[in-house]
Amino acid sequence: MKLGMGMMRLPLIDENDFTSIDYEQVNKMVDTYMDAGFNHFDTAYIYHEGKSENAFKKSVVERYPRDAYKIATKMPLFIISEESQLEPIFAEQLENCGVDYFDYYMLHNVSGFTETAWKNVDLYSFIKNKKEEGFIKHIGLSTHGNAEFLEEILLTHPELEFVLLQINYLDWEDEAIESRKCLEVAKKYNKPVMIMEPYKGGFLADVPEEAEKLMKEYNPNRSIVSWAMRFVANLDACVVLTGASSLEQVENNIEEFNNADPLNEEEYKILEEVSNIINSNITVNCTKCRYCVDTCPADIDISKIFDMYNKHKILGREDWSQAGNAYLNYSKLPNVGIASDCVECGSCIEECPQQINIPEVLKNVKETFETENYGF
Repeated sequence: MKLGMGMMRLPLIDENDFTSIDYEQVNKMVDTYMDAGFNHFDTAYIYHEGKSENAFKKSVVERYPRDAYKIATKMPLFIISEESQLEPIFAEQLENCGVDYFDYYMLHNVSGFTETAWKNVDLYSFIKNKKEEGFIKHIGLSTHGNAEFLEEILLTHPELEFVLLQINYLDWEDEAIESRKCLEVAKKYNKPVMIMEPYKGGFLADVPEEAEKLMKEYNPNRSIVSWAMRFVANLDACVVLTGASSLEQVENNIEEFNNADPLNEEEYKILEEVSNIINSNITVNCTKCRYCVDTCPADIDISKIFDMYNKHKILGREDWSQAGNAYLNYSKLPNVGIASDCVECGSCIEECPQQINIPEVLKNVKETFETENYGF
């Protein structure tokens, strides 16, 4: 298995501007990752509000020879409604990334959220033709759909060569995500699996105190995140993608991957207990993918607001908290939307891979933070 470097949550110069990528730090991250013997980069057309592919170009393509790395990117099904869009977008992606071909190219999040694209446009023929023309080495898809949905796709489209799946110990037996079942379906059809969200957007790096206590009592020398890495690194997959927002995180990912010995039976049981604790503490099951943010007409940074809300709830506070204070400070920035700005259009729900009823949660955020207690 390889360790992949995801370019979805890169470091920023301005934390409220997802296009303000800190290239000086990204270059150091790339160099550290490559020096450790890894070379698989994963990006997408929509990451960092359209700047992630170009970040790959600047930090990798312009600094390393073509045979030194592998690049995976994705067709943005979220914005596709007709055939005429495919060729221009694909050409733009080649230019964005600065390459003549993609090593891995995926249909992005084939699921109920993107059915307008895959029901009305012949996406599969397009990527198959691009492979035959030499612009793609391997074609596949990413999906947050369940196992039944995945099996229908793989049965209908045997030309697909691999799949990218959300897999981590928290989602392993989740009835909505079905990580284990999806992995089994992919194996049934002999499709190599790439793993995304091994830390579930950071949830598994910052678990509730009760869960951390269980892990540390069993092995005080293991980091919390090592449990998540060891879980995925020993599955039957070819790549595990880790996103990183700092050089330190890249260094930690490399160390944890290189030391990811298999879990024993007792450790698996501990992870089951940890999962139950986390699920009882998580208020909003948001992985900070930011797909919803790009569609919000009120310019609400939904993932950022949900992160504050989760931190507030995990602390078990109903009164003042640092997260609430951070929310107040954020609300005073120019041109930002907050929970009360939601117009309940529902466009965010259609984009959410975790199936969160975002407008309803935003109402709860408003009731929690937008009060006299926080100076509203």
